[in-house]
Amino acid sequence: MNTLLPKTERLHALDSLRAIMMLLGLVIHSSITYGLYEYGDAWSLKDPNSNSMLNDLIVFFIHSFRMQIFFVVSGFFGAMLFYERKPLAMIKNRISRIVYPFIVFVILLWPLIYFSLTYTGFVFAGDPNAWAETMATIGTPLFFIPQKTYHLWFLYYLVMIIGVSILIAFAIRKTPSLARSISKAFSWIIQKPVLRVFFFAMITGLAYLVMGISSVETSLSFVPDFNTFIYYFTFFIVGWVLFKSKEHLDSMKRLDWACTLLGTVLFFGYALNVPSFSFEMTILVKSLVVWLLIFGFTGLFLRYGSGHSARMRYISDASYWVYLVHLPIAGFIPALIFEWEVPAMLKFLTVLSGTSIICFTTYHLFVRSTFIGKFLNGRKYSRSVADIRHAEEARKVTATLT
Repeated sequence: MNTLLPKTERLHALDSLRAIMMLLGLVIHSSITYGLYEYGDAWSLKDPNSNSMLNDLIVFFIHSFRMQIFFVVSGFFGAMLFYERKPLAMIKNRISRIVYPFIVFVILLWPLIYFSLTYTGFVFAGDPNAWAETMATIGTPLFFIPQKTYHLWFLYYLVMIIGVSILIAFAIRKTPSLARSISKAFSWIIQKPVLRVFFFAMITGLAYLVMGISSVETSLSFVPDFNTFIYYFTFFIVGWVLFKSKEHLDSMKRLDWACTLLGTVLFFGYALNVPSFSFEMTILVKSLVVWLLIFGFTGLFLRYGSGHSARMRYISDASYWVYLVHLPIAGFIPALIFEWEVPAMLKFLTVLSGTSIICFTTYHLFVRSTFIGKFLNGRKYSRSVADIRHAEEARKVTATLT
């Protein structure tokens, strides 16, 4: 079966993969409050009454592959726009879908995030006047002026990475023989399941060595961080070049289950024995883990998710809004359940469920069929899942007739 669809259609498997990676952010930000590990400025909330190492393992495991896969898929779709819709159309699309939403939501969400994290912080500290103390911060300039990108950091870096990638693409266009050689070599490597894991793990390992670190911390600052940029740039470029070898996408289904299971086992073997690993061994294991899971999960989505699903299409459409607005909710709910005498895992699941329900409900009622949905997704959609199914059936009939 040819996994690549005509450019007028969606690559359902990769579209779903990108959406699920985005939605896993809700899992991270719901779980992180109830772990033992101190995340510093990246996430200051820590429920003193309910915590478990299991929540840290959930965060660390998802963090080991989530944004890396997202940038690979983003690179693939970025190249698709660049080569099929032409550069100018691609630039306009990325500005409207990434730059504008980043600017709007980083401004609108900052007061909500600041408020929710501040209030929950006071509650966790046992302050009986938590609400009054929090309300007092509203009158300060910091309440309205964004100081961090928080969970929107990936949009910030995605804009920079896309800009550099476009410049490189224009430069390579002037040397078509080089472009053909790169595509030919990439196509050869991508078809060999074992070789591709070790090849790309080597690239990631070299990036770690160049940076001189074994872990890339998420940078929330508006001042660009070189390590964050270069690390995720490598994954984006792999996705970009992968588009030129799109006819070999199906090869990722080879050993997909084996890669997923081996990557998972290798991760937990490392996570439970971190002190015994040297710097070199750490970057080797982490580099292997990330590419095993990238190829594993991508292969599984291509294997089981290449067909059209109205429900998955709805979730994919909703994922952008859900991720954008979830953080202040995930930061506020822990304050409401602080006094619950229940295990940390139950609190985590409560925050995740509550946040998901609120985000998806607001999307359905106030976003999907409104100007907000058009702003985020390029068009308004019907709220009915059945309409999505009917639209796909009509498209297939039209395609058959033409």
